[in-house]
Amino acid sequence: MGDGELLTKVTIWIAFAGYAAGTAAFTLSGGRCAWDRAARLFWTVAFAAMLAHVACAFHFYHRWSHEAAYLDTARQTKGVFGLEWGGGLYVNYALLMGWLLDVGCWWGAGLGSYRRRPRALLAAWHGFLIFIIFNATVVFKAGLTRWAGLCLCFGLCLAWWLGARGERAGVAGAGAREAAGEKGA
Repeated sequence: MGDGELLTKVTIWIAFAGYAAGTAAFTLSGGRCAWDRAARLFWTVAFAAMLAHVACAFHFYHRWSHEAAYLDTARQTKGVFGLEWGGGLYVNYALLMGWLLDVGCWWGAGLGSYRRRPRALLAAWHGFLIFIIFNATVVFKAGLTRWAGLCLCFGLCLAWWLGARGERAGVAGAGAREAAGEKGA
């Protein structure tokens, strides 16, 4: 494995690890500011690593050619699905733009802004991220990478599920406490 291949692989796994750590911190924090700060930092580092990964891929694999990247994406898609289509490259561009907006809004609008987002937006965005990670590690890879990706995606889904479950329990508990407080008054 050459330096370029190693750098390209390391940067994507740093991005995945940063996103996973941020997800764990955010979903399991119970709204604690220190954990939300950590989640925001992890997601920011993950985004920076994703940018580094794209730069490495374009430099070491595609010689900074969009056309070469498109053709390589089409070749890989044909190998998996039998359809020679490079449009997945545009999905990756959308990922980068969305993640830039996501991180930028979180830093610009303040720490609590992420928790005030509509649940549907949060679910759609993070569902998209997990979909990308699943395709990058499970659908288009094999061997150990596929198993690691499967475990990662399962862990991310579990973290979001546990976070949502805990949030509902917290809301239900808060409602019961408020009701009890009103009856006692």
